[in-house]
Amino acid sequence: MSLPRLVVAAPASGHGKTTVATGLMAALRRAGHTVSGHKVGPDYIDPGYHALATGRPGRNLDPYLVGEQRIVPLLLHGAAGADIAVVEGVMGLFDGRLGADGFASTAHVATLTGSPVLLVVDVSHASRTIAAMVHGLRTWSPEVDIAGVILNKAGTERHAEEVRRALGDAVPVLGVLRRDDGIEAPSRHLGLVPAEERADAARALDRLADQVAERVDLDAVVRLARGARDLAGEPWSAAEAIGEEPCAPARIAVAGGRSFTFRYAETTELLEAAGAEVTTLDPLADRALPDGTTGLYLGGGFPEMHAAVLGANAPLLADVRRRVAGGLPTVAECAGLLYLCRSVRGPAGEPARMAGVIDVDAAMAPRLTLGYREATATGDDLLSRSGERVTAHEFHRTALSGEPAGRPAWWLPQRVAAGVATPTLHASYLHVHWAGHPHLARRFVSRAG
Repeated sequence: MSLPRLVVAAPASGHGKTTVATGLMAALRRAGHTVSGHKVGPDYIDPGYHALATGRPGRNLDPYLVGEQRIVPLLLHGAAGADIAVVEGVMGLFDGRLGADGFASTAHVATLTGSPVLLVVDVSHASRTIAAMVHGLRTWSPEVDIAGVILNKAGTERHAEEVRRALGDAVPVLGVLRRDDGIEAPSRHLGLVPAEERADAARALDRLADQVAERVDLDAVVRLARGARDLAGEPWSAAEAIGEEPCAPARIAVAGGRSFTFRYAETTELLEAAGAEVTTLDPLADRALPDGTTGLYLGGGFPEMHAAVLGANAPLLADVRRRVAGGLPTVAECAGLLYLCRSVRGPAGEPARMAGVIDVDAAMAPRLTLGYREATATGDDLLSRSGERVTAHEFHRTALSGEPAGRPAWWLPQRVAAGVATPTLHASYLHVHWAGHPHLARRFVSRAG
């Protein structure tokens, strides 16, 4: 299948991948293209900016979470109807899962998808040395095609020209962006502030699109993307992944709004393919679960940043506590786990009362917990069967006051317990990409139906 595409990469984190990738998406959309945005790795926040820029769901491409064999099908699925796909990389170009020789890195995904790479380099602290860095990255792996460079954070035109001369004809410079803090997204303890939480996000994106359109050769970017070879394979299908007849009808409320912004686009698609009607629940504003709710999905997000408002919504907390304790099939990942605890203490302020389904408290921790995980089910429960394994990701700056009562949801290596599971509840800090484990969606809908 033909799909014009490119991967936006960098030598390391902090060079401006998200800024440039999102700006390219927005500028290309303005220029009349239908753009599909993708992110290498498990990150939820960057795809939110991609969605704002493209008007389409942002999607993830992570070989560890979904398997190498699904990367091209998921790319084709996400890009259906688009005339160009922009894939934002993760960390440095060759940085992937620790100890796995670059597995799940940007270079790995670029190779799996046969995509040319557009390298973003922060030149604010060097000039000619940038050429040496780019040369090293271009020659490190013959399978990775670095086909263009964007110079980011240039101090002056003279500075940018010095870098251009040093690069020579080795790789074309497709654009130069100047230093401008006004186009940088604000950050906090887990990285960028999600687009959904920023009232100024659309305005900032407009400014970024203006700068990219002015300073980047968009025609050259499109030519680079159109040079990508055709892809072998068929688009991923949620219905085919579910693989059987739909389950009995279910109505699953999925947490959203500003406090619950983390979930993969394919999660909802799999639930619907399994026979569920999916409705949205905003825990900040809604006073009760939607009418007819037969299942509850509480994904990730930042409840610690909204703890006071969440805790003040006593009617919803009471409804959730009553329904979940009464056996409402419920999946809670990370933020969802916190929401079901007795209380959450955010970065500042007193602990805020939560649903109280799980008998522990949560608070900000001194260190970030981050990394891929392989988890084994401890027994039969709402989602899993004893001994089954999943690949997952953990990403949080909170900790629980103790181990929840009941059987753990997962065993991590060395028999480390994670979360809590029952026949109707599955809650833990782990994020699982259900496109890699579609049976979880089917079991959830089957129990909720």
